[in-house]
Amino acid sequence: MDQIYAVSMGRIKAMSPNFLGPERYSALLSSRDVTEAGKLLESTWYGPDIVQALGAHRGVEAYLIGINRKFVALNRFGFLSAPFAGRPVVGAYLRRWDVENIGLILAAKAYGRVGSDVESHFVTDRESPSSPGAGLLGLDDLRGLLALPSVEAVANQLVKFGYGSVLLQSLEAFQRRPDVFFLVQVLERQYFEELRRSARFFQGDEWVVREFVASEIDRRNALTLLKGVELHLGAEDLEPRLLEGGSIGPKTFLDLLGQPGVAEAAGALSKSIPLGDALAGFEEEHSLVPFELALRRWVLRRALALARQYPLSLAGLFGFLLRAEAERDDLRRILYGKVYGFPPERITRDLLAASAS
Repeated sequence: MDQIYAVSMGRIKAMSPNFLGPERYSALLSSRDVTEAGKLLESTWYGPDIVQALGAHRGVEAYLIGINRKFVALNRFGFLSAPFAGRPVVGAYLRRWDVENIGLILAAKAYGRVGSDVESHFVTDRESPSSPGAGLLGLDDLRGLLALPSVEAVANQLVKFGYGSVLLQSLEAFQRRPDVFFLVQVLERQYFEELRRSARFFQGDEWVVREFVASEIDRRNALTLLKGVELHLGAEDLEPRLLEGGSIGPKTFLDLLGQPGVAEAAGALSKSIPLGDALAGFEEEHSLVPFELALRRWVLRRALALARQYPLSLAGLFGFLLRAEAERDDLRRILYGKVYGFPPERITRDLLAASAS
């Protein structure tokens, strides 16, 4: 197995020094505005993609498009670096970006967001939308979906891509409680079921992927629990939304639904998943975002620990892909922090990259 992954990890090891280090992050956080932050990024591996995006776009949108373009290229690089036997698992994992893109479109339709604001967040390659690593939906497909008039129209159009049937089954529940969070969950359920099937034993190292998938399912279930407590859902409403396959059984989450509030549920959940640091952010913002970030850091640390322990396996490939995702998300937070005038310490609180060290 080591020989199978030696070439793959050699390519990834050669690419990894390009990830941004603490000094680069410090400079970005200290920049005066979006333009200065963007100029700093032009001297990194994001530079060519940002320069290309600036030819057709302006301001923060150009930088977001450039960052996403590079991110898709890194996903494609990871996919093509995988040995032949590992590509089905990596490909199944990368379908998560279809789920993210569809979620953005559903939110736009449900909450009346402007299409141009949504498109800059798409994870897709503007040059080769059908290339590996970009999911099944290319840019033209996403634009077509974004142009549709409603959530229902989007769900119907997605049938031909294999995503619409589960959405159509959930439309009645969505109409009763128009919250896109739960609509996206049915897509995630389908995604994780397919990812778990792809990670069955074949050459012996798929277990590291199943460990990661279990952590991701725990993360989703934890967030679902907190959302359910926030919305005062009953067990009969929450249970169908919980995913199977995590290291923490659905019953544990259901038992915590009786907590009087989100803070109490998070405190009880901290016995299994470290959430304590997010409580202060929740009390300040009255938002679940601090918990979502804490859960992502938890998954990232666990996955990177596996990557370091078993580098000549799928764990090493997944570690690379997760670092790329964390860096992309951090850069988006920094840029939007500059747009909204947040101080560096406020932006730093929400960053994920520290978990990759």
